Formats: sequence, C-alpha cells, structure tokens
Amino acid sequence: MRIGFLGGTGPAGSALGLRLASVGYEVVLGSRDADRAQKVCDELIKKWPDFKLKLSGGDNDKAAKCELVVIATPWDSAATVVNEHTQDLAGKIVVTMANALVRVGKEFQPLVPPRGSIAAHVQAEIPLSRVVAAFQHLPATELGRLGHDVDSDVLICSDDPTATAAVSEIVSKFPGCRPLNAGSLSNALAIEAFTAVLLQLNVRYKTRVAPRLTGIPDRGGAA
Repeated sequence: MRIGFLGGTGPAGSALGLRLASVGYEVVLGSRDADRAQKVCDELIKKWPDFKLKLSGGDNDKAAKCELVVIATPWDSAATVVNEHTQDLAGKIVVTMANALVRVGKEFQPLVPPRGSIAAHVQAEIPLSRVVAAFQHLPATELGRLGHDVDSDVLICSDDPTATAAVSEIVSKFPGCRPLNAGSLSNALAIEAFTAVLLQLNVRYKTRVAPRLTGIPDRGGAA
C-alpha cells in the first residue's frame, strides 16, 4: 500500500511517515515544496541506513494520489488543503491527525472548531472520502526513534467501519501500539481536545506521555 502525506514534512507527519515506512509501507511525504519534501526523505533515509525505507518526497498532488492519505498539515489549514485535492481523495480513506490547540501562558488549551472537530471539518470538505481520526496522541519523537517500541494505545474513530478496520490494521504493525475503536467521528472532538492534557503533562513532568487504557484485555486490534 502507498500512503501519502499532505503537508508531511513537519515533525509529526515525517515521524509517522518514517514509522510507516519502517514496517513495510511505501510512503510519499508531500509538501507545497517538492524539493523540500525530498530533502526531508533523503535525510531520514541517511539517518536510518539499516532500514529498507520506501520513502520518497513530492508535492501534495503526488501524495494525494496514493491509496490512503494522511493529513499532516497544521490544524488551521487542513480543510483548505483537502479541498484542493477533492477529486483525488474521493472514495479514499483520509486520516486526520491534527489537534486544534493554542498556548495560553504556560498551558495548552483546546479550540473547538465550528463543526466540533478538525476531523468533522475535513469530512465536510470532502464528503466522498472516508475520514478517520487517529494518531493524535503519539509523541513524534518516539515515533521517529526506529528500533524502539511506541508504548501507546491509538484511539481511532470514523463513521466508516471498514476505514476504522483498515487503520487499525496499520496501527497493529507498530511494535508497542494497540488500536482501539473509539466509535464514530463525533468522538473526534474529545480525542483531539485531550491532546492538550497530554502536552501539559509533558511540560509539567518533563517527559513524553502517551495514553494506555486498562481494562481491555484484547491487544489484537480494534473491535
């Protein structure tokens, strides 16, 4: 499977793309600047020579043509970017990993977009696509450390059960990660907003936290 990233050269997008490439996916990091995207890929490949990374850069048009697409742009441009690629994204699984947050003093605070979440806003812009909210809580630094497990549950929500299942299968290939079906896309609001709490814990305890829920014995995948 080829997985494309719109706006994939930032810390979160490039780290997730790197992790996907490390478990066998062909990944295209897209950007408005194709040369910059390729440079980021070249640097990642050089940094991890022991991994056979199928990682390439290109513009967002190239990334949007992949089988599955991840939106890794800043939250306030996610809807605009997908709107530019409506035709290429039609019928595809489109994953949003954005969180609408603002820093107020020493604290991170969530913002509530007009439609309730970034994921819902994206779905409204591309109604023919199957939008999934996932990966909001995975620390970029840990994702980018290949050879180390990422100890975290990954909450996944979508209005399309087959899309949830497909993303769950991808997550299950990450050592240490467990996919959890968090219900419909309406729950994306809570998932996105909770990121503010995790970031505040990072600051307070000088660490990188990730969620791990207890009471769910099955680690085999999202139900």
